[in-house]
Amino acid sequence: QVQLVESGGGLVQAGGSLRLSCAASGNIFSINVMGWYRQAPGKQRELVATITSGDRKDYVDSVKGRFTISRDNAKNTVYLQMNSLKPEDTAVYYCNARRSILEYWGQGTQVTVSS
Repeated sequence: QVQLVESGGGLVQAGGSLRLSCAASGNIFSINVMGWYRQAPGKQRELVATITSGDRKDYVDSVKGRFTISRDNAKNTVYLQMNSLKPEDTAVYYCNARRSILEYWGQGTQVTVSS
């Protein structure tokens, strides 16, 4: 089992910044990909950014140039730096970890961007 605990969400004005953290614990050996997803009210959960064990990073088009995903292997933590936030970024953000066909989720952290 893998446990994921997110932190760093909150309320911010448009144009502001937040940094989300996801601390992983448990059987984290051979996790291939970690990422961030988000789900806004009434919408499907969408992929925001991923980072592989080889440090390859991918982003959904709507956040490219504004969000940065990174990892600190010593702390088993993945970060999502979010800059130039927009009201449409408002959502619950979930951390995700994948190992082969297994997938793990955090409990989510709310990000609210006011206009």
